[in-house]
Amino acid sequence: MPSDPSVPYSFRDDAGVPQFDDTVPVAVMDADCAICSWGARMIHRLDQTGTVRICPMQTPLGAALLDHYGLEPTDPTSWLFIDAGRAHEDFDAVIHAAHSFGGWGRVALVLKVIPKPIRDWLYVRLARNRYRIFGHGDMCALPDPAFQKRLIG
Repeated sequence: MPSDPSVPYSFRDDAGVPQFDDTVPVAVMDADCAICSWGARMIHRLDQTGTVRICPMQTPLGAALLDHYGLEPTDPTSWLFIDAGRAHEDFDAVIHAAHSFGGWGRVALVLKVIPKPIRDWLYVRLARNRYRIFGHGDMCALPDPAFQKRLIG
């Protein structure tokens, strides 16, 4: 049974989730998706604190976190952002992450204007067609050493 995303640090009690530094925010995303790769670069650029870690869903940690929250690790249509132990999914994750970055990241707050059911519907359509629309990318192959330090899992 999936865990309630509003319960902080519920993954700590899940034997299937490897231990990791959960004192900083973590973004779990598809390392093979071009739009996710772009999103990872945006996190790197906008997160002025340098604390947000990026966890490819293809890693054991990424897959375990997705599974813990009831998301399909082998074919996710969700993006997961864990901050202060609470999980945020899909466009809500994008909005939460961007708001926490401040500055230009707050531009994503415009998504809140769209009613949640419509946002969720749009997100699922985008996620299901991400490879066809945006193609494949390899975020783990990005050569920037500072970016590489953000990767976990």
